[in-house]
Amino acid sequence: MFHQLFQNHNWDTVKSSIYHKTAKDVESALIKNDRSMEDFKALVSPAAAHYLEEMATLSQTITQKRFGKTIQLYIPLYLSNECQNICTYCAFSMDNKIPRRTLSPGEIHMEAEVIKSMGYEHVLLVTGEASKIVGVEFLEQAIRQLKPHFANISMEVQPLEQEDYQRLIKEGLNAVLVYQETYHQDVYKNYHPKGKKSNFQYRLDTPDRLGRAGIHKIGLGTLIGLEDWRTEAFFTGLHLQYLEQHYWKTKYSLSFPRLRPISMKDAVDGTIETQQFYMKDRELLQLICAYRLFNEQVELSLSTREEPYFRDHVIPLGITSLSAGSKTNPGGYIVEPQALEQFEISDERSAFEMVKVIERQGYEAVWKDWERCYAT
Repeated sequence: MFHQLFQNHNWDTVKSSIYHKTAKDVESALIKNDRSMEDFKALVSPAAAHYLEEMATLSQTITQKRFGKTIQLYIPLYLSNECQNICTYCAFSMDNKIPRRTLSPGEIHMEAEVIKSMGYEHVLLVTGEASKIVGVEFLEQAIRQLKPHFANISMEVQPLEQEDYQRLIKEGLNAVLVYQETYHQDVYKNYHPKGKKSNFQYRLDTPDRLGRAGIHKIGLGTLIGLEDWRTEAFFTGLHLQYLEQHYWKTKYSLSFPRLRPISMKDAVDGTIETQQFYMKDRELLQLICAYRLFNEQVELSLSTREEPYFRDHVIPLGITSLSAGSKTNPGGYIVEPQALEQFEISDERSAFEMVKVIERQGYEAVWKDWERCYAT
């Protein structure tokens, strides 16, 4: 299990090691073809900021070699904002007095029709973490309902047991995204004081359960802004490396969710802004390139949390998938468009507009790239 490897690495020691990397360490990492975790530390270190142009050029070359000039498109479908956890940074947190909504089968069908009309074949199902309301049976029914209409179904919900994942895989589940939020165990409970999510190790072991269940793809990531992003990146990279070694038949993706303000005007006055460790755009670009140089195979995804200008300019530099036209509230596409969003969207362009941007850069927008019947 990954937690055994994880316990061998101290947060403060890793952080100090990253911040003590030198220009010589960065240059050594850049000339290698097979980069170690120490090389990755150098690539995410402050010292690597002066080598960003070289990193971006290498990242572009490596990405095109492995993925071609393609960008996969996906869209989230929020099924529920019910949640049994308290998370200090989330609009859906149990302690926020907001109207709760879980879509019925008929409403799921209505939302799916709108998404299909946009051209999407890849849908990401999202719920709050409320096992009594949106548990395995609810998810199983939703996947069964949507599978005939979409080629690829992913989900981002509460962590489940291995047998639950196996049950959902049989219904057509392709991928699961499970963000650790932060790998800083000493402060994890400060952000997650109540609910099942407060169990750090259970969440940490979720990708292991997914790997044993035989899932096609696992998505990893941390919530950028809670803690030092460079140290978070090391532990994410360590987790990725471990999983690839132990569950080599599974594909992997990484996401870069930067904290966004939460509009709470429907529930309380003002907004919630919990970001403590601000990450500049150049630093996010550095992280994207560092991951690509560290791992040529991993898929890198960027959501509509990011501004249009930034998203447009990173298309050729390592990203392999983008969302577009996203809504982050249950029923947001047609059922209840004005409901409270989980977080504010930065890029509100439609899928059609995003395709034009992708094509103008000489890339192809891919709606569908995998079928279970071709899996080996």
